[in-house]
Amino acid sequence: MKISRRGVFLGGLTALGRRILSRTENTASGADTMNQKDKEVFFKLYPVGRVDKEGKSVKLRIHEKYRDALKGLDGFSHAIVLYWFDRNDTPAKRSILQVHPRGNKENPLTGVFACRSPARPNLIAVSRCRILGIEGGVLSVDKIDALDNSPILDIKPYIPSIDLETRGVRLPDWLKD
Repeated sequence: MKISRRGVFLGGLTALGRRILSRTENTASGADTMNQKDKEVFFKLYPVGRVDKEGKSVKLRIHEKYRDALKGLDGFSHAIVLYWFDRNDTPAKRSILQVHPRGNKENPLTGVFACRSPARPNLIAVSRCRILGIEGGVLSVDKIDALDNSPILDIKPYIPSIDLETRGVRLPDWLKD
């Protein structure tokens, strides 16, 4: 059997790579937020706050440990808020993959990835909100398409040059009113 230095070197790199990957997958942050079972990957999401709706007042109450993440958001007029459709979270609702958009039977049966239905495999919702003010970990916004007490997953600044692409945009007929 002939063994070359190159073969030994490459074999050693392969073994080292496997050990590094093994350690990376078991790091504290990875182990806390990601799991794999039966070839399916699962993620843990931690709400950063809750939606508080009272009459026409809409407040996004950010949990104490995430309030430092609000620094600089007051320089923006709008934010994109990601939240969880928590009251829609049932195995039956998660298994719905096609709907009539906007609940209108005249609209064609459409996959949930091609519309904004609250029934979907992962119940992540998104709203663009106008920021009215930020004080003590509470964002006052004009409106949000969320129910009171919905968990907030993330907040991102609305940046028109990134979030408002209009060139080459195509829409299905049922959206053209």
